[in-house]
Amino acid sequence: MKLLSNSILLFSVILLTLAVGKANAFSRFSLQQLIQQDTSKRDTSKIKSKNNSDLDKKVEYKATDSVVMSKDKNIIYMYGNARVVYGDFELDADYIRYDQKNNVIFASGRTNPKTKRYVGRPIFKSGTEGSAIADSLYYNSATTRAKVFGVFSQQDDGFFSGGQSKKQADNELHIKNMMYSTCNLPHPHFGLMISKGIATEKQIITGPVYMIIEDVPTPFALPFAFFPKTNKRTSGILLPTPGEDASRGFFLQNAGYYLGLNDYWDAKILGTIYTNGSYEGTLSSNYIQRYKFNGNININYANSRNGIQGQENVGKNFRVGWSHSQNANAHPGSTFTASVNLSSSTYYTATAANSSYDQSAIAQNVSTSSIAYSKVLAGGLFNFSTALSANQTFSTKQIDLQLPQFNLNMSTISPFDSKDRTGEQKWYQKITVGYSLQGNNSISTKDSILFKPEGLRQLKSGFSHNIPIGMNFTLLKYLTFSLGGTYNEVWNFQTIDKRYTKYTDGTYTFRTDTLTGFKRAGSYNLSTSMSTKVYGKSKEFKNLGNIQQLRHVMTPSVSFTYSPDFADPSVGIYKYGLDQNGQRIRDLSTGRDVTYSIFEQSAFPGSFGGRQASIGFTLDNTTELKVRSPKDTTGTGSRKIPIIQGLTFSGSYNFLQKTRKLSDISFSGRSQFTDKLGINYNGVLNPYLLRDSTNNGVFVQKLEDSRYFWQGGKFLPRLQSFGFSFDYGFNADAVKKKNENYDNLKGQVEKQGMTPLKSEQLNAINRDPNAFVDFNIPWNFAFQYSFNYSNILGVSQITNTLNFNGDFNLTPKWKFTFNAGYDFKNNGLTPMNIAIYRDLHCWDMSVNWIPYGAYKSYSVTIKVKSSILQDLKLSKRQGFYNTYQ
Repeated sequence: MKLLSNSILLFSVILLTLAVGKANAFSRFSLQQLIQQDTSKRDTSKIKSKNNSDLDKKVEYKATDSVVMSKDKNIIYMYGNARVVYGDFELDADYIRYDQKNNVIFASGRTNPKTKRYVGRPIFKSGTEGSAIADSLYYNSATTRAKVFGVFSQQDDGFFSGGQSKKQADNELHIKNMMYSTCNLPHPHFGLMISKGIATEKQIITGPVYMIIEDVPTPFALPFAFFPKTNKRTSGILLPTPGEDASRGFFLQNAGYYLGLNDYWDAKILGTIYTNGSYEGTLSSNYIQRYKFNGNININYANSRNGIQGQENVGKNFRVGWSHSQNANAHPGSTFTASVNLSSSTYYTATAANSSYDQSAIAQNVSTSSIAYSKVLAGGLFNFSTALSANQTFSTKQIDLQLPQFNLNMSTISPFDSKDRTGEQKWYQKITVGYSLQGNNSISTKDSILFKPEGLRQLKSGFSHNIPIGMNFTLLKYLTFSLGGTYNEVWNFQTIDKRYTKYTDGTYTFRTDTLTGFKRAGSYNLSTSMSTKVYGKSKEFKNLGNIQQLRHVMTPSVSFTYSPDFADPSVGIYKYGLDQNGQRIRDLSTGRDVTYSIFEQSAFPGSFGGRQASIGFTLDNTTELKVRSPKDTTGTGSRKIPIIQGLTFSGSYNFLQKTRKLSDISFSGRSQFTDKLGINYNGVLNPYLLRDSTNNGVFVQKLEDSRYFWQGGKFLPRLQSFGFSFDYGFNADAVKKKNENYDNLKGQVEKQGMTPLKSEQLNAINRDPNAFVDFNIPWNFAFQYSFNYSNILGVSQITNTLNFNGDFNLTPKWKFTFNAGYDFKNNGLTPMNIAIYRDLHCWDMSVNWIPYGAYKSYSVTIKVKSSILQDLKLSKRQGFYNTYQ
């Protein structure tokens, strides 16, 4: 192990010196293309022919100051905004000299006597290639050879400057002391200095290449380099990133091989090794068929050894990700999508979210996956959809699979109406009918036994049919009525049977057996409902400042539902609980016989309740203020402020229920006080009193009584639960800018295809308040607060959380950001993230620090802004995402 540690440390030092080579080897720019911008692109085979028309092309020239010819007229001197055009070669400069005898063109600038600055540099262009600027140049119009001094040219996001370049007649390029940089300044902050090199159509060979930062040469260098130029997708080696992890030691991360399989499919095979014995492997592949589909597949495996030597926590983990999206125009009427994210329960904690140290990803407890297909049938009358899905709960290691589930939905039709009807509908023509069929195959078990016989035996299969029938009409212009009913039938292939054991004190236990076999059952209900709107408007206010009027809108609705008693054991869906002697089990708390449904654990339990004749009621409230607009100079303008949005109360009353006929009353709503501040709230009101439950005179617990709150002298029902939440940002420009940046980034990613990795990165960015650092916004502070209260049978519990984040500019180039929260239950701060950013023009520097907690870590990164050299960075990271005492 010690030998391995020393070896990786040695390779880390070597790889740091090769960082420049890595950036050059995998960037997109072509050196040959750039140098060709400095010369006229010619076919040398044509020059050999004396009768070739290219030799007969005339040189066009002009100048604004003067044009002077020598006595023998073989040399032409052009001063002041001189211009020469020869074929597709264009040249502009302050001074140009054309030697007609030798076919040589020389161009240069001049030194301004007042400012002492070199101005009027030559600007040249060849064909369709971009233009470039140089200190001076020679160009032979006959041989197409050129020699350029001090070139400055842009290629994609990069810039070439300085040095000399020579183009030979065979299109071979010789370069010397030329710098490449992504800094757009004439005198760049940094660059890669190519001391000498030769570029041909298929390859580039260079001598020493080294990095220069602020005119200071650095030891990051290569003695020589060879770069093939195939002008197509190629395979190649991917160099690793060296680093150190506090728990796993030194590492070489993501070394591997890139496979450019074809224009539609590629793959990367990556590996990471740590000095403490941990290792990871990744297989990643992208595929795309333009105008049809695109996707990505990722397979990760990790063998982790976390902790101090001799007390390691060893574990093997995996993750499988697949994302597939179909172009909307590829198959009109049908879609196929996939979003798979399956992993072992400890993958994210053991690998620190794949070494991203994302707190939200590490702490996530639920993972979902789905593969779905849908198609429109019969000209749009039916819609068929099917899906394979999985839900994982990491804390309990529970996994729920749908293998698969499908839905067949029919659009609502009016069977008694005709398409060529004229005039108003008759009452029977308003009758509508619908149909839906749902099928399901599901397994709910622990992930450790998922593919074992005991796990597969938990498969549940079944079908559900639903037929709604309805009719809507308006009465007295303001009342909307609806009549109808619903028939539901379930087909299940697994049912249950319970075996009870009764003890002498009246208590009992039971064992559940799963029975295989087909069982069907149906249920139905009849319903009617009525709704309207009531508008209330107050008189105009004259002495309340800008407040002009208060408006209140109520939307009451009442419904009545009837269904027979399907819970009676005589129907066959419910059974009596029988003890070991065949006698019925009686519940001591209610005094009733114990019954259970044979469909309790089936794929479709159905809706088989007791006899019901209930009234449901809902009341929706909206309140608005009408105020004068301060932006309106005429004094007649106004605007509306929503004080209460959708404050809804709902409940029901069952006439046929023996006790507790009134249900809980739930409410929810939203209040928007300002453009920045809005509050969401919800709660449940319980209308029943509580009573004490005792055992031999000793209090045991509170139980819900059958008496209403007013029967106990209470004025209001009992508040069983209540919650509200709000967020507020003090700088609206910061929130708006962050949303715009996120939307733009999301749009770019969606155009390229939403891979699982990109989806994770977008989610992390959306969760991170400081993901976008904007130096143009001097400060920002925002917080989010949520409060939840519950009182279940007299036991109350309160949870509230506060999260806050912000940033401010220390100077125009320095920004400080922070993100933290407060745990009111434990009276302490939640994990904090502090970051400092420095804008270095063409570079970015960031310092990220998590000062405490289980995932304590810090990192320092200096990287180039340009995407071309995104691998060119210097970083130092030390992580403590596993803490050991």
